[in-house]
Amino acid sequence: VQLVESGGGLAQPGGSLRLTCAASGLTFSSYGMSWARQAPGKGLEWVAGIYSGGDRTYYVDSVKGRFTISRDNAKNTLYLQMNSLDPGDTALDYCVKGGFDYWGQGTQVTVSS
Repeated sequence: VQLVESGGGLAQPGGSLRLTCAASGLTFSSYGMSWARQAPGKGLEWVAGIYSGGDRTYYVDSVKGRFTISRDNAKNTLYLQMNSLDPGDTALDYCVKGGFDYWGQGTQVTVSS
């Protein structure tokens, strides 16, 4: 199983970024997926999850209304659209397979003016 994130970078407060996770080595459409993050000096935090069919999504309270998780099972790809970014969103963001048994290498998101 390989999960490869991309799309991180530097954004200004109030700005947007779209993270992408390319999955391989698994039947992607069979698994729920999540995004998790680790802010500097803090522990891991689950951010958002999506059912295998994409029909249900879940979010941590701090990102509700700002972030949207989605997936394209035909492309084996997971997305996280992040809007209204805040410096508190600065973190290393990870793509995670359902069951939390496989993680990507992470993509850095930095929100700063």
